Amino acid sequence: MYKIIPVPPFDIILFGATGDLARREILPALFRGFSVRQVPEDFRLAGVARAEMSDDEFRALCRDSIRSAQEPQAGEQEVLEKFLRKLSYFPLDATGGAGWDRLAAWPRPDKILTFYLSVGPSVFEQIIDNLKHNNMVRPDCRIVVEKPFGQDLPSSQALNGILAGSFNESQIFRIDHYLGKETVQNLMALRFANVLFEPLWNWQHVEHVQITVSESIGVKGRQGYYDAAGGMRDMVQNHLMQLLCLVAMEPPARFEADAVRDEKLKVIKALRDMSSRDIVRGQYGAAAGMASYLEDSETTYSETESFIALKCRIGNMRWGQTPFYLRTGKRLKARMSEVAVVFKRLPHSIFGLRDQRRNNILAVRLQPDEGITLQVTIKEPGPGGMRLIEVPLDMSFAESLGPEIGTMTNAYERLIMDVIRGNQTLFMRNDEIEAAWRWTDQVIACWSEEGSRPEIYAAGSEGPSAAAALMDYGRQWRVIE
Repeated sequence: MYKIIPVPPFDIILFGATGDLARREILPALFRGFSVRQVPEDFRLAGVARAEMSDDEFRALCRDSIRSAQEPQAGEQEVLEKFLRKLSYFPLDATGGAGWDRLAAWPRPDKILTFYLSVGPSVFEQIIDNLKHNNMVRPDCRIVVEKPFGQDLPSSQALNGILAGSFNESQIFRIDHYLGKETVQNLMALRFANVLFEPLWNWQHVEHVQITVSESIGVKGRQGYYDAAGGMRDMVQNHLMQLLCLVAMEPPARFEADAVRDEKLKVIKALRDMSSRDIVRGQYGAAAGMASYLEDSETTYSETESFIALKCRIGNMRWGQTPFYLRTGKRLKARMSEVAVVFKRLPHSIFGLRDQRRNNILAVRLQPDEGITLQVTIKEPGPGGMRLIEVPLDMSFAESLGPEIGTMTNAYERLIMDVIRGNQTLFMRNDEIEAAWRWTDQVIACWSEEGSRPEIYAAGSEGPSAAAALMDYGRQWRVIE
């Protein structure tokens, strides 16, 4: 179904190798790449963390993590053991000096070297200082950093300054796993590889756009981070912002990293300032046997939003009259991520009834079932006159592309392979991060100055009732399901 293109041999040093992200996403992604021969046999990984353990103990931990993520199929057990033999472990305190000399001697000088910082940004500076002090930073190396990329504009600028002090921008890969999803990339393919959509992709034909990232889980287990961040910083500033950019960007001259990122940056800079009437915040309350946000956060009072909905405007010629509705929340009805482009109705219906002028809707589903549907109006089959119904033209990736789609669509695998190739197209640039924070800070200032509190909504619902008021002119949010 698809062509495997192996990456060159490489060494990767994974800081935070015993942490949740490494065990849940990074190590299983590398194994998947290894099992299909995208990761070459001549690769090595050095896990770095504080815990004292031997190479064999670390390999046992990784074996369990990979099996938990995806049980190896028949014949893959031997491949898994071969993969594990490529792993080494270095117990050291990333902020101290002991043990770094042994780690510095590990990389091979003739292989691509990647540093993956699967740790909090509070220790980035100490790790990078130790890398420099031990002469590990090379002109051809790469560094991968996870979000959050700061908590506001000043902190993001400080973080970018730390990275820029030792690495060129071409070496820095700020990873957002949403951009590695197959369907997210299909947004660009859909727009720029088909003559059908691009002529309609503007305010003259698109009534509005909805971007939804709904989660059914609460904040339990992440309460410390989440209560300080909230939905705006945790989700809108990065995931939803990136989806908005891919929908709204102008066609780049070429499908190259800087050409794509230049167009995304233009979208962020064109976002108009928000007012409080364009913002709805919510916080989930206890319902149907599910705990409230306060219970999950183990606190008695919090003004942090677990839900946020925004009505955004882009001030440019393409989108000047088309609103973009963004929403994301915890403890909602279902887990769903979707981009829906709602086209304008026909100006006149030859069939007479006004309600027969329906909207065509292009819906790009990111999760849980990746696929694309186009809602069209057709005649209802059977006798009895002209009765119109809406049906989706459905392309489910799993059905259309076969069972192998499961191995094709892992976001972390794709992004890590792009790091090794040096391809930054799906990674955020420093000016893009700072522009996103500049807009985000203005939105947060709207409700901070007003002193408003989040509206309580029932856990397991579709969010606070006030969110419906954002959808003016008879519009409605798409059902979360």
